[in-house]
Amino acid sequence: MTDRAAIAIRRARVDDLQAILAIERVSFTDPWSRSSFAALLEQPRVYFSVALDPARGALLGYTVAWFVLDEAELANLAVSPEARGNGIGARLLEGALAASEERGSATMYLEVRASNQAAIALYTSHGFAEVSRRRAYYRKPVEDALILRRIASPRRDAYAEAQQK
Repeated sequence: MTDRAAIAIRRARVDDLQAILAIERVSFTDPWSRSSFAALLEQPRVYFSVALDPARGALLGYTVAWFVLDEAELANLAVSPEARGNGIGARLLEGALAASEERGSATMYLEVRASNQAAIALYTSHGFAEVSRRRAYYRKPVEDALILRRIASPRRDAYAEAQQK
């Protein structure tokens, strides 16, 4: 069991790619390629982070989000099977949400397999709601994708609030 509080979240690096690919391959039936992940490492509009267990030096999960204008998309999030159920996915998601807010994104979208109840529970617990369904979107096996959206909380303008007093 991994202590959630001890988990370190940091930006992904080239030397993380092998461990990321290993998690990707056991997590998804249509995994991303090494070159797909490598291309994201230096992109300014991409949040690509990893979760590490500092005690063991093990990479436990990763997330990828990208930002276009005032929208964000959570493109990928995975946790190694042996580390699931310890809040690591939540920590990774919270990091992506914080990055989204820092960039001024009004909404964040994601796609999830309709059968992935654990992921759906994680996302809905963080304010995501279903807005659409893509029929037969996934392959291996063919399955619908749920499109979830989270609307950011409005930012409080401290200056405007002070003027109202």
